[in-house]
Amino acid sequence: MLRIAQTIRLLPEHREEYLALHREVWPGVEAALRAAKVRNYSIFLRGETLFSYFEYDGQDFDADMASIAADPETRRWWQLTDPCQAPWPDSGVGGRWSDLTEIWHLSEGGDA
Repeated sequence: MLRIAQTIRLLPEHREEYLALHREVWPGVEAALRAAKVRNYSIFLRGETLFSYFEYDGQDFDADMASIAADPETRRWWQLTDPCQAPWPDSGVGGRWSDLTEIWHLSEGGDA
């Protein structure tokens, strides 16, 4: 299981629009994520900073992420959400959200 955490800025003038969109995420967008083996996906907000977390349980991350990017409904969704966001300067090639480095994880199990 691959755990992915990312961050991006939310433009204050688009805050309510972005929150309204995420109160009713389109079923097709959710279906594309599930088909790409994305699980346990959450987006959090603190001030003007968005933080996302998801788990990936597939075998070909790049191909599965490309399938999301190629999905017509997801592309229409991004036309609405992208203008609400401001990428950090280090968002990197091919992505708007900046990846965060995992430094610690409490795994299941262990000695109790």
